[in-house]
Amino acid sequence: MTIEAAFFGHHEADPRALLYYEWCQRDESGYAVEEFTEEVHDLTHVEHPIPGACWRLLDRVERAPRLPDWPYTEWVDEPWSVNLTGVEQESRYSIREPELLDRIHGGWLGRCAGCTLGKPLENGFLWTPERIREYLESNSAYPLRDYVPVADPLPPEATGRRSWGTATLGRIDGCPRDDDIDYTILGVHLLEQRGAAFTPDEVAALWLERLPFLQTYTAERVAYRNLIDGYAPPDTATFRNPYREWIGALIRADIHGYTHPGQPRRAAMAAAREASISHVGNGLWAAMWSAAMVAAAFTTPAPTDILATAGSVIPTRSRLAVALSEVLDDHRRGRSWDEAVAAIHQRHAHYNWVHAVGNACLIAAGLLWGEADFTRTIALTVQGGWDTDSNGATAGSVAGILTGAAALPTHWTAPFHDTVHSAVTGYDSVRISDLAHRTRILIA
Repeated sequence: MTIEAAFFGHHEADPRALLYYEWCQRDESGYAVEEFTEEVHDLTHVEHPIPGACWRLLDRVERAPRLPDWPYTEWVDEPWSVNLTGVEQESRYSIREPELLDRIHGGWLGRCAGCTLGKPLENGFLWTPERIREYLESNSAYPLRDYVPVADPLPPEATGRRSWGTATLGRIDGCPRDDDIDYTILGVHLLEQRGAAFTPDEVAALWLERLPFLQTYTAERVAYRNLIDGYAPPDTATFRNPYREWIGALIRADIHGYTHPGQPRRAAMAAAREASISHVGNGLWAAMWSAAMVAAAFTTPAPTDILATAGSVIPTRSRLAVALSEVLDDHRRGRSWDEAVAAIHQRHAHYNWVHAVGNACLIAAGLLWGEADFTRTIALTVQGGWDTDSNGATAGSVAGILTGAAALPTHWTAPFHDTVHSAVTGYDSVRISDLAHRTRILIA
């Protein structure tokens, strides 16, 4: 078992994990931390860590200097990057009713379907693209055209995972609860209560009021812990939070795209404000990219153009922007989807499987090679591996907007019975159509 797999499921409480991932984060973002490699290994590869020793070494890692020749833009160079040029010139959406509502509803349904499709296969340590294909082929389900079937007996990777009873073919009764949907629901509540000018402090207060601590993960759970300990945004995103560039902010961004149709820069600014309580750098920029992509889907039908628009809201020399440009280049050169996914995994294997950079690339690949076909888009995205439910949700959101609710294949939506389960206080078993209507009302 790798050291990362050993931490899986309890990252936020284990001093070994916080030390190890902070060391990884610093190394990934251009800091001189190679000299700590042996010490980090010695402290993190023990069954019973000495917390004080971990904290002392972590402090030293955090004081490491930046590499002078680092070629990328990092968050210390552009902490927010939300003063986007051209925001004031963005025209209002020009979509007529009832098409606008149908597209918003399609986004909600697509997000639910993509999330549910990927939920049983969510574990990048185990469910590699090769293992996913092997399992699906052995059950006559490759390529995916419907929800993941259940084998008898279940594969070892499914043992003990509740999602195999709630998110697999023939077993779905309402969209299963997932943080990828919880945050979108919470976003509706935030905008209804606080309006479009919400502050990061108001987001933080809403988390404490409506979001159960144990239904948060990685960067969000650390930020939540920091809030309880008395920290305020944006410090909640950085104090002993080595997950600050992971995928959490990206999965929370869709609501800002839904409420800014055809206004990707405004969507990106709203997403950055919300993301700032838990993420910085490429984690925050991934949220901006995602929100812009969702907003652009309302008025831009071609995935290549959607991705070009989304890419314009993030720093061009960020690791995220460079990685996404490589995916676009692969598509432009005519590489196959299999080749593109293999290249993504090879380029970004040094990141954790829930890091924002690699997963954003898989989302982009699903959209590009999916060619605006809803089923193909979410299937390819999930088959790409890593954070399958989060990636499927975001790709499904974009593809759902492009398709519209009325045209979505019913085998994806019928099992939901217009219902989504949620851990957000007051929102369990809420109707998806009601969420779509409430989202439409939020558009100024």
